[in-house]
Amino acid sequence: MAGVSPKLIKELRSMTGAGMLDCKNALNETNGNLDKAVQALREAGLGKAAKKAGNIAAEGVIAIKINEDNTNASMLELNAQTDFVSKNKQFLDLTQEILSHAQSNNITDSKSLLESHINNMEFNEFLNGKIATIGENLVARKLSSVSSDVVNAYVHTNGRVGVLLAATCNKDAKEKTIALIKSLAMHACAMKPSVISYTDLDSSFVESENRAIVAEIEAENDELVRLNKPLKNIPQFVSKNQLTSDTIESAKNVMKDELLAQGKPEKIIENILKGKISRWIEDNSQLDSRMALLSQAYVMDDKKTVEQAISDTDSSIKIVSYIRYELGEGIDKKEENFAAEVAAQMNK
Repeated sequence: MAGVSPKLIKELRSMTGAGMLDCKNALNETNGNLDKAVQALREAGLGKAAKKAGNIAAEGVIAIKINEDNTNASMLELNAQTDFVSKNKQFLDLTQEILSHAQSNNITDSKSLLESHINNMEFNEFLNGKIATIGENLVARKLSSVSSDVVNAYVHTNGRVGVLLAATCNKDAKEKTIALIKSLAMHACAMKPSVISYTDLDSSFVESENRAIVAEIEAENDELVRLNKPLKNIPQFVSKNQLTSDTIESAKNVMKDELLAQGKPEKIIENILKGKISRWIEDNSQLDSRMALLSQAYVMDDKKTVEQAISDTDSSIKIVSYIRYELGEGIDKKEENFAAEVAAQMNK
């Protein structure tokens, strides 16, 4: 045969997931017969990836790689079909190989990763080879990279949750910033903030959550009434995003009038107001403490917020990037019916 067309090679590769050269050779050997070429590749073990590609890969691992001077870090979610394979050394070595490739080639997202070349082959071809060897569908689902004065990261021991953080700081604060950022990454793994600061929360989301949180507290109060227990304050607001200087001043004036009506001496009212307005702001920013990293109570010392812990470490430290992965998040997992599966196998 005088050579097969690139179009036919591409079609065979799409069907089987095998490499371009393997597809070309198979077509040459079968005189361009597509069906026979598919069979030839499968018999050679080169078409395994195609068989596995439809299988849901929702297990796997989250892995990180940090450079030597803590100025760059990458995080990868590599999915497999089973938890068993995700603990396999070959699979774990593959995550580090992909991370090293990403860092050395300044690859910062999954799209760029999939478009890259590794070991002199297209990334998809490389991964298909690993699928054929490992025997399960594999998906490089997410890749993120951060760079700054200081970066650090944490992956929980089960490999299912990971966090990348980046910060700016003064040069003389670098070492203590490295340690702090590691602790904050551990905090974020557990507490699941969605943004760095309350200022990052979308205004329409805040308004929606305002209604939901008020309804939530009202429902709790109904139960507290039944139990004859003190009721919780129902906030007017839920985020500092909503607290203008006018709303704070208005609340302060109401409190002042109440204290005067109680007969409190005017000379001590200002001191009383400081504590009351602080508690009012706390009551009216509950969404921030749930969703914003800086507003959360710091798990290493819950008497402080994360923002206060940062300030106490060094005033020059500023968090500039935050990324959190949770394994399989957003993947529709197939519900397996084991009894039905066994019955189906027996009927065969």
